Amino acid sequence: MADAEHEYSKEELDALVGELTRSPSYRLAYEDSEFLDSDEARPVRLQLELMKPDTFLRRHNVRSTVVVFGSTRIPPPAQANARLEELLRQERERPQDESLQAAIILARTRVRQSRYYEEARRFASVMSRQFQHEHRRDFVVLTGGGPGIMEAANRGAHDVGARTVGLNITLPQEQTPNPYITPDLCFRFHYFGLRKMHFLLRARALVAFPGGYGTMDELFEALTLIQTRKIQRIPVVLVGRSFWERAVDFEFLVEEGVIAAADAGLFTLVDSADEAVVLLQDYYQEASF
Repeated sequence: MADAEHEYSKEELDALVGELTRSPSYRLAYEDSEFLDSDEARPVRLQLELMKPDTFLRRHNVRSTVVVFGSTRIPPPAQANARLEELLRQERERPQDESLQAAIILARTRVRQSRYYEEARRFASVMSRQFQHEHRRDFVVLTGGGPGIMEAANRGAHDVGARTVGLNITLPQEQTPNPYITPDLCFRFHYFGLRKMHFLLRARALVAFPGGYGTMDELFEALTLIQTRKIQRIPVVLVGRSFWERAVDFEFLVEEGVIAAADAGLFTLVDSADEAVVLLQDYYQEASF
């Protein structure tokens, strides 16, 4: 402890004050990135991820959304066909290459799946053109902000000059936002839970195209919330009847008694963007936009 009678010189005082002001404890809490990244500050980070997108969406008068889920791996048709053509060219040079044969099988699958890219793009264009207006933005297309089906839906809204939202997520393999999202409505999340909350906060409809774990997670979370009446019932449309009937045997779940027969009616299967649009139009025919 310093001698109480000791009088510091100006140089000593400046040095002591400098040491104090450089201490991590002296930083303003909201400017202290180390503190904000700490376990103790997790509740604050959760609150910020809830508040920030909501603030921007209100600022842009986004009143309601139509949420589009689907695989990141489904490419546009031109890209899928170009990939298959290149692999077939390589096959002529290396006909015995087993890994190349496996790649060709997958490429053919991608060509078949690529129709969903066009369906998602068309769906978003039609919905945006019909329901989104400058004075009141309803059924604004909202996606997870990445490639594949998400890109297709954002692109469809962008095609007709409409606002469109992307909720990206920080992943080990960084997922960059697709270029068709409205810049002021492009968000990035750390927490999946808060991201999924924003998927549904303004949702008036949910449209799911073929996808994997992420799509299934988001779809079944929404169905669970509707089933348990945690959120108001909204139309849930699954595009791609042949995919969904094979991917999830809902009839088997009813037969096994793990869901009620009524739970299998919480969604509708369709095969095209046009069917999905008509279904939503019929559901909300009495609404005023």
